[in-house]
Order: sequence, then C-alpha cells, then structure tokens
Amino acid sequence: MNGVTNVPVTKTRPASSLRDLATQISEPVGWLRSEIDRLFDDFGSSSRSLFHFAPRGAVTIVPALELVDDEKAYRLTAELPGLDEKDVEINVADGVLSISGEKKEEEERKEKGFLLNERRYGSFRRQISLPADVDAEGIKAQFKDGVLTVTLAKDENVAARTRKIAIEKV
Repeated sequence: MNGVTNVPVTKTRPASSLRDLATQISEPVGWLRSEIDRLFDDFGSSSRSLFHFAPRGAVTIVPALELVDDEKAYRLTAELPGLDEKDVEINVADGVLSISGEKKEEEERKEKGFLLNERRYGSFRRQISLPADVDAEGIKAQFKDGVLTVTLAKDENVAARTRKIAIEKV
C-alpha cells in the first residue's frame, strides 16, 4: 500500500439555492393570498353574519368598537346590526365597561305540507378598560339604527387626586 486510505466523498450542496429561496418565499405569500381571497369570497355571505353559529373551534366575531377622545368626554361607538336597545346591556365596575347582548330569532314556515322551524341565537360580550379620568357617574348611552353610542364624561377633579411621590434616600 502506498499510504492512501479510501475516504468516502460526500457532495455538498449550497445551503440555499435560488429555487429553494423562491419556494420559501412563495409558500407564505401564497397562503396569505389564499386567505385574502377567502375573506373577499366570504364577504357579504348570509351565513357569515354576526350571530351565525360558527363551527366548533372557529373564531367568534365581536362587534366593532371605536373610542374617540373629545375635549370634555370620550365617545365609544359599537356597531350592533340587527339588535334593539332591549337586546343590549351596559355595566361599569372597577374601571371596566362591559357591553353585552344577545339576539334570538325564530322563523316558522309552512310549505307544501312541510313545517320548517328555524331558530338562531347569538351573543357577545366586550370589556373595555376605561381611561383613569372617566367619571363613572357621568356615563350615558344612546342607541339608534344599530349603533350604540356611549358617552364617557371626563372627571374634572382627576388632576386634584394625583400627586407626585418624593423618593427618599436610604
């Protein structure tokens, strides 16, 4: 023997070829595109209403809220289509505003000797932490055309209740 040993030769591949990189990029983008397409396909579908029973494990839809800061008060609006003021309940406790509601519908139709009876039920609950300067006694609510408007009066004396804490040397 001439001192040479047989060492297996392994081929090395580049860590990431251009094709692998394109696949890595296109998979998430493709997924995102399909989700956006699905969202637009489902938009306006009658089976995707606010109070429709969703399959187990599906995301629960909650009403859209908007909080605007005026000079003297905050204004919270909630879109609640298909509900009346009797279907909605508002409470405040420990600096948290709770808005909840439920809708019950029942429909009965008789056609060609068949009786069709459908019942729908849906509920929601939203809790909002109130800003520190809200006067809990000055909260008022109005409901018109499926839009709930809650006016949260600001407490004028909130500045008087705050104080600076001195730091003592030890």
